[in-house]
Amino acid sequence: MTTVLVVEDEESIRVALADKLRTEGFQVEVASGGLEGLEAARRLRPGLVILDLMLPGLPGLEVLRRLRSEALPSAVIVLTARDRETDRVVGLELGADDYVTKPFSVRELVARVRAVLRRGESASAPAGAAERVYIGDVEVDFAAYRARRGAGEPVPLSPLEARMLRYLVSRRGRVVPRDEFLNAVWGYQAYPTTRTVDFHVKNLRRKIEEDPSHPRHIVTVHGVGYRFDE
Repeated sequence: MTTVLVVEDEESIRVALADKLRTEGFQVEVASGGLEGLEAARRLRPGLVILDLMLPGLPGLEVLRRLRSEALPSAVIVLTARDRETDRVVGLELGADDYVTKPFSVRELVARVRAVLRRGESASAPAGAAERVYIGDVEVDFAAYRARRGAGEPVPLSPLEARMLRYLVSRRGRVVPRDEFLNAVWGYQAYPTTRTVDFHVKNLRRKIEEDPSHPRHIVTVHGVGYRFDE
């Protein structure tokens, strides 16, 4: 049974989401503040976190930033106010898997939860992908969302970064257009611009490449997309 953590300070929304998710067969835990939610995510390592961005104590974007910097494997759906497009974009760039704007339908949000979880399963093993690969001096374990450099220095990868890298590696030598990335990794094209892809590729280069400013493995094909070279 998949555990979903709901981090939301509005009690009516928190209770409604928890009740609906439980009736849909999920194990549900709740938190009403940012620090409480972060600690719960670290302790529980849920399959998915529903994260409001306007939280008391620790803002939702900072919670998301810490979740990704610590490479916790949970998928994340962020809840944002309809008029805060900047927060939506930043949330996606920090590694959120989806966003839902308030006010929203609880039924729609549950459908998004299922879609994100299915997407993570289907993207976890694309055709031609290995569970473990070596990229230069970096060993990447896709199953564990973990990488190590040289003598064992950890390289944190978010689930989203791991899926992107795995997709690139599985199509080694072939150009992957940005739109294809959006379809294959995010699952649909409901995102603001393809610059979200560029942001994550930039992060991947910082983590994987020996010289990120002159990448050898994640290569830009100008005007098209990216290619992975051995």
